[in-house]
Amino acid sequence: MINQNLHRQPSALDSAQHRQLKLRLPVTDWSLANGLNALFVAAAEFGDVCREIPIVFVRAGKEPDGRDQIAPVAVLGLTQGENLYVQEGRWRAHYMPAVLRLYPFCIGRLDEQRFAICVDLAYAGVDNEVGRPVFEADGQPAELLKTMQPQLEALETEIQRTRLIGQRLLELDLLREMRFDATLPDGSKHSVDGFLTVDDKKMTELPDAVIGELHRSGLLGLVHLHWVSLGNMRRLVEWHVERSAAATPPAIPVAPAAGAA
Repeated sequence: MINQNLHRQPSALDSAQHRQLKLRLPVTDWSLANGLNALFVAAAEFGDVCREIPIVFVRAGKEPDGRDQIAPVAVLGLTQGENLYVQEGRWRAHYMPAVLRLYPFCIGRLDEQRFAICVDLAYAGVDNEVGRPVFEADGQPAELLKTMQPQLEALETEIQRTRLIGQRLLELDLLREMRFDATLPDGSKHSVDGFLTVDDKKMTELPDAVIGELHRSGLLGLVHLHWVSLGNMRRLVEWHVERSAAATPPAIPVAPAAGAA
């Protein structure tokens, strides 16, 4: 999966073109993700993500039949271009979503059946002299690429599985617009919208047979993890307030005018 706000210059790996390519890894400065206020997470990650990061759903384009494509995302910030999970280049949570963890590698789909392994050439750790080689001198994949390829393929499989989950939620009409309202310490209001959540009332009204099907497929458990994760929105508000306060210069006291009483 290519995220244009993260993978700024993705290039499909070619053993001839990138024979000398080396990467300085692991990534130590996550400032490169400063502008990400949301990031795709696969269904298999919900159990880890929900402990620290809110999970919501978004419309992510169209399916071939014209229906909305639904994708789950981890909410990383309350405003556009804000990533509260990166502080001074350090990732603040214990768990890092797979799309970010596999950076600077990603998968680019060529069509429904084919995909290419890509690397973000805008990554500051791209080098031809120092770092871990991507290819051997004879053009064969080096150990780094051999390690990354199955992880990327596994993530791509999970992405396709997660798409089916979004389709099922849509078919059952379980999604509704979500709005999160918070009152900041100074009394001002802050609202976050544009996301979708699973409607708990609609869930309780589903027939028992459908609930049983959702339980057996694992989707019911994912919905509960999604609901649990929403408690982390308060953490985002606290971090947002902290960052805003740190960015605001302290007021300079004004000395009274000479002769003032």
